[in-house]
Amino acid sequence: MKEFMYQEITQKIIGAAMKVHSTLGNGFPEIIYQRALAIEFTKAGLLFVQKFYMSIFYDGVIIGKRRVDFFIENLIRVELKAKAIIESAHFSQARNYLEVHNLEVGLLLNFGNISLKYRRIENPKYDPNLKSV
Repeated sequence: MKEFMYQEITQKIIGAAMKVHSTLGNGFPEIIYQRALAIEFTKAGLLFVQKFYMSIFYDGVIIGKRRVDFFIENLIRVELKAKAIIESAHFSQARNYLEVHNLEVGLLLNFGNISLKYRRIENPKYDPNLKSV
């Protein structure tokens, strides 16, 4: 059941990103894509929070904060990039954020190429018995 929910939400997110990319193309700064995505997410009926800070904990102590591009339906963290090349460090960073917030699924969207590139990222350390975010 939960997997179906993730699939339905990620399809809406990717569909909105494809609409934004097909309309704007590549070459804009990340903030432009973020603003356009907020419009498309609203049209798609997705509940989201954008550009807010989530605390990073270590051993129960806040050791920093990280800005989140989008947090969709209180389930999926969406990280945006507008880079010509996405490196493995970007994927590792996205996975690390899922781990520190105990989120199961995230998406990395890259608007920096001729076609939209996206990747679903799963948290191998996700614990459904722990509180997320």
